[in-house]
Amino acid sequence: WYLLLNNSVSTMNSAVHSFRFDELIKYVDDHQEEYVQTLREWVAVESDSSDVTKRAELYRMMDMVGEKLRKMGGKVELVDIGEEQLPDGSSLALPKVVTAQFGSDVNKPTVCVYGHVDVQPAQKEDGWATEPYNLTEINGNLYGRGASDNKAPVLAWIHAVEAFKALDMDLPVNVKYLIEGMEETGSNGLDAMIKSQKSTFFSDVDYIIISDCGWLSKRPALTYGTRGNCYFFAEVEGPKQDLHSGVYGGTVIEPMTDLIGILDTLISPSGTILIPGIRDAVAPFSDEEWKMYQDIEFDVESYREKIGVEQLMYNNKVELLAHRWRHPTVSIHGINGAFSAPGTKTVIPAKVTGKFSIRQVPDMDPAVVEKQVTDHLHSVFAKRKSPNKLKVKMIIGAKPWLADIKHSLYEAGKAAVKRVFNVDADMIREGGTIPIARTFQDVTEKSIIMLPIGGFDDGLHSQNEKMSR
Repeated sequence: WYLLLNNSVSTMNSAVHSFRFDELIKYVDDHQEEYVQTLREWVAVESDSSDVTKRAELYRMMDMVGEKLRKMGGKVELVDIGEEQLPDGSSLALPKVVTAQFGSDVNKPTVCVYGHVDVQPAQKEDGWATEPYNLTEINGNLYGRGASDNKAPVLAWIHAVEAFKALDMDLPVNVKYLIEGMEETGSNGLDAMIKSQKSTFFSDVDYIIISDCGWLSKRPALTYGTRGNCYFFAEVEGPKQDLHSGVYGGTVIEPMTDLIGILDTLISPSGTILIPGIRDAVAPFSDEEWKMYQDIEFDVESYREKIGVEQLMYNNKVELLAHRWRHPTVSIHGINGAFSAPGTKTVIPAKVTGKFSIRQVPDMDPAVVEKQVTDHLHSVFAKRKSPNKLKVKMIIGAKPWLADIKHSLYEAGKAAVKRVFNVDADMIREGGTIPIARTFQDVTEKSIIMLPIGGFDDGLHSQNEKMSR
């Protein structure tokens, strides 16, 4: 990340040739115990944004971020982004967003680093080998919730600027930070904040960097695309209350049977999406893109073994990566209202809601997908001639994001990886969704790069999450 800052202005600043890289490296090595200790203190804060009972911990986490940046001499602000409405009708203050600025030289480009310090839930009894909120080092790996997603990457960017300042080295760019605390639950309040600060905080920003992602393999990578996501609820309602299957079974048309029937029309056993028109807007797979996928370091068999399945949908590397990154997929996630507790219960649910999502790729439009899915489900439901009622609602409509890998920002990233690791970076995409990237692109109209700081085996959102020292 030092080199990315430096290379981003290499074409306009001849002083780059006197860049004291070796001195920076020595400083980092000499201070790594301090960096690990700071990460340990951050991981100890249970900043789980999904648990409202831990909101005080999240507030404390944001204060710690602000104080860290303030001590470095940054111009720091904790931005109030309002309240969140809870299911019981009450409201709760959202954690403030931390913004900071280092440098305001109008002759230099300005880089904005985005990150988050909230985490996914974690408990030792979930299957962790160590206490999730007590950073533990084993064989050079630092285990703890949030270590890789996203506290260590945030600290890496902070410590990079801190090293420049400690050595009294002139930053080659102005640096801004935007650190939030609600990413794991949808970045509630952040979109509005970005829109409101387009002409203020973002007015002088030239580039935005996101390090909320990881490498694909042991080879360093740059990420240039993510899939979007359309998340749907399909509700089927029948009788006015749950019924006993022994008393009423065979006399009523059951909502669960209807729901299973229509969900079965979304995708074939071979993975083909059956919704008419859903693939019409998908961008063609070019020869150039095929060649890029072919050159990526990725072992299909290791991927299969890591997941723990006997067979994958595709055995060819290019096909597998393409369907993971740049083709839409349908996933059925669950059914609300159905009996799912241990034991037996002979119930006919009165109302059931199926939950499924469709990952979006360029050039799909969530608004179009919403209509295609809704029309399809109502069509197949009508053919069942059921007296039950169907409601279809799209809960999330996040667009995909795709960057131009020939942009100077990506050229800077490639040069940085080449110099630090002495290998060419893999150019990869993410199968998941990082909505903030598309928001930054649409609202600020700035150039964005995703620079992963994290391994392919870091276990994001899983047990035993870690970050290599």
